[in-house]
Amino acid sequence: MSDTSQSRATNDPDTGLLSMRPHIFFMPWPVFGIALLALIVATATGTLPSGMIGAFLVIMLLGEGLGFVGDRLPIVRTYLGGGAILSIFGAATIVYFGWLPGPVIDNVETFMTSGGFLNFYIAALITGSILGMPAEILVKVGKRFALPLISAVVMACLLAMLVGAMLGFSPVEAVTVITLPIMGGGMGAGAVPMSQIYEQMLGKPASYYISILVPALALGNVFAIIIAGLLNGLGKRVPSLTGDGQMMPGVEIATREQTPAFDQLGVGLVAALVFYVGGQMLGGVIPLHPYALMILLVAGIKIAGIMPQQISDAAAQWFEFVAKNWTMALLFGIGVAYTDLGQVIDAVSFTYVMIVFAVVAGAGLGAGLVGKLMGFYPIEAAITAGLCMANMGGTGDVAVLSAANRMQLMPFAQISSRLGGALILLIAGILVPMLGGGSVN
Repeated sequence: MSDTSQSRATNDPDTGLLSMRPHIFFMPWPVFGIALLALIVATATGTLPSGMIGAFLVIMLLGEGLGFVGDRLPIVRTYLGGGAILSIFGAATIVYFGWLPGPVIDNVETFMTSGGFLNFYIAALITGSILGMPAEILVKVGKRFALPLISAVVMACLLAMLVGAMLGFSPVEAVTVITLPIMGGGMGAGAVPMSQIYEQMLGKPASYYISILVPALALGNVFAIIIAGLLNGLGKRVPSLTGDGQMMPGVEIATREQTPAFDQLGVGLVAALVFYVGGQMLGGVIPLHPYALMILLVAGIKIAGIMPQQISDAAAQWFEFVAKNWTMALLFGIGVAYTDLGQVIDAVSFTYVMIVFAVVAGAGLGAGLVGKLMGFYPIEAAITAGLCMANMGGTGDVAVLSAANRMQLMPFAQISSRLGGALILLIAGILVPMLGGGSVN
């Protein structure tokens, strides 16, 4: 069960008629039920507001409801990521079967994408988790991270080619069609620019290549979330393999003990937004993803010691507030806006599924083994340098870390998704012309 779920389960009981346990999203279940009923009636009568109010109500109530159920289903809770995976794929199922009206779905998609809620959430996590980390730990961990990252790519390619050859699938296709898009850092930073590389080098329109790359990306994201949940369960059974969210033995990434303050939350919000804008501005002149540049900017200022501790504390408090209150909402939104269940289903064949699984498992295995040699805990290295490179970028990072109950590792997850994704685009630009593209052409 996640830390958030545990805190909800141990809330102090209120008094009065509506104080019955269990609590759902910090509320007695009758109160949550009334709120959910109001949502259902507004949706059925077409009176649910559009824009942020309607979208926020949908993703918070339905996300928290599915999260509550997922955190209490025995097998799902222990091995598959609990509420995180049920929130994502429950939402994707609702969209697939049309159980929500089209305008409501469109409103949530707009809120998540052009409305910027995903970016808003990740900005808080990157800023708060880095500024809340001691500079010496950031330096010690960060400089060892490259080798597990590279090893994840190498092992993913090797296992994909091996499994592909065993099942009669071209090793070249296993790399170009399946491995590279999975390891490429998501849609915006991976599959989309990769399709443009393929268009320039192989001749067909980018839209043709997108239709080939996306199923691998979607199914790989599914396996990354599931394996993250399995690794969390493995860590509980074999404690020596994990630091319970800490990257290295003797190096503890801990939150400073401080009393939450409302004014500090506002300061933390501004800090997150300013750093996000800074990453966007740098992205206009430096050919890297703005998230990657944002990480470098925040980390550089933290390591230089020029950020006042008050601002760092405020950013850490804002990060904690966002993670505790909006994670399940965000995951539900990811399921609506970014997880196409139809694409996942269409991609399902035994050979294809086995190769995708080999890619994701190989990424985790390579990162975990080399991570241990570099002094990391194997499970934390496998999750951050491996699985977070094999998911759907920022959305996948949130889902994977939620499933693994290790949200504090977001800075390292983003390094994998963004800088690692840039590495994959470079590899694609070199390999595709050499290999001829396989069936991509």
